[in-house]
Amino acid sequence: MDFFQSKEHIITEWIENYSDSLYSWAFYKTSHRETAEDLVQETFISAFQGIDKFENKSNPKTWLFSILNNKIYDHHRQKFRNQLSNNYEKEFKTEENIFNDFFDENDKWIREKRPQTWDETQNLLDDNDFLNVLNYCMENLPETWYSSIQAKYLTEKDSKEICKDLGITPSNYWQILHRAKLQLRQCIEQNWFRR
Repeated sequence: MDFFQSKEHIITEWIENYSDSLYSWAFYKTSHRETAEDLVQETFISAFQGIDKFENKSNPKTWLFSILNNKIYDHHRQKFRNQLSNNYEKEFKTEENIFNDFFDENDKWIREKRPQTWDETQNLLDDNDFLNVLNYCMENLPETWYSSIQAKYLTEKDSKEICKDLGITPSNYWQILHRAKLQLRQCIEQNWFRR
């Protein structure tokens, strides 16, 4: 068996052994089936191209996951940059509308838009119906807001790292988080608590 066939055999074995767990992780990180499939495919292509660098010092699964994580970060970074360049004006208008939805001309809360007290005795994250509402609300955030919320609360990345990944300043990052949380709260209240 020549070297190329040997590489092909190893990658085929890795695909059989690790595809499902890589896909599950990619889907968890992107919430999009096609994107997760593409990222896993790109991971195996990169592994095939760089197999000479794999020296069996770690488990192949660990090495594949490190490649996949880099692909996921690149995906989110690219998605964020595309959003900034393509939708800057639209997003700016959306940000302005968010504040107009919550505050009057004197910057006071609109009475019916004030945050409601939520029943904290419910374990909402165990309720599939609530999770569907939360996913719906997350998906309706502008892309930069979605990426920031996901990085902060789902991947629990450090804010400095998020700012670096997304190419934004800390003050911009905190504004994005604040606005995203306002919109999420409004969406959840309308679609869950007031249903």
